[in-house]
Amino acid sequence: MSYDIRIQKELINKLADSRKIVVFTGSGVSAESGIPTFRGDDGLWKKFSAHELANFDSFMKNPDLVWEWYQYRRRIINDSKPNAGHRALVELEKYLDVTIVTQNVDNLHQRAGSSRVYELHGNITRNKCTACGKRYDGEIELADNKPPHCECGALVRPDVVWFGENLPEGVYELAEEQCESCDVMLVVGTSGVVYPAALLPSAALSSGAMVVDINIDDSDHQHGRRLFIKGRSGEVLPAIFDEIKRLKEY
Repeated sequence: MSYDIRIQKELINKLADSRKIVVFTGSGVSAESGIPTFRGDDGLWKKFSAHELANFDSFMKNPDLVWEWYQYRRRIINDSKPNAGHRALVELEKYLDVTIVTQNVDNLHQRAGSSRVYELHGNITRNKCTACGKRYDGEIELADNKPPHCECGALVRPDVVWFGENLPEGVYELAEEQCESCDVMLVVGTSGVVYPAALLPSAALSSGAMVVDINIDDSDHQHGRRLFIKGRSGEVLPAIFDEIKRLKEY
């Protein structure tokens, strides 16, 4: 492992004595399952930025294009599988009270088996009406590749948070409560620059929790009271689980 053994020991000892931990995940975790961030992809979508496609105005102006992009994203996600990092978090539930707070919309934490997941930015496997809000879960068949309409007549859209939109009602507040009452917060695979989600580690810190960043890149690490472990989630999280298992079963 490439991370500081001193931090590892400090973290393991703290986790072993913890009542509750929060794991805050971002796109770096999904990338290890082969899901790109969709910034600068190959092919057609390289011509567009996420800002051009993931906003309500763009959808209403060109719903065909936005739906085509989301269908493309869904195909990639459907073909992807939870990785070792996802699975390690599920295993940790055998020994610790684990809450997942994620910025990812790919449903991989749930597919892996995590029992408590707060989705800050929605879920790409769901859809909803732009007018009445009715939910349409699962895959939707597109007639002639045209965006679907709700029974009320309005367009149906992916149930994800687009640029300029508020987070789902109540989800951030519930996630914040979890952060304020945890003993340890692991911030995994996220640069922590998207607000208001980026405020959650500060809520944990202010309440006295240990906050540890786990990432392959330390350029975005929030120095000061937060610790840093350099590495992939699929390597670091299984190593943490193995140590917790060893201590708990000793």
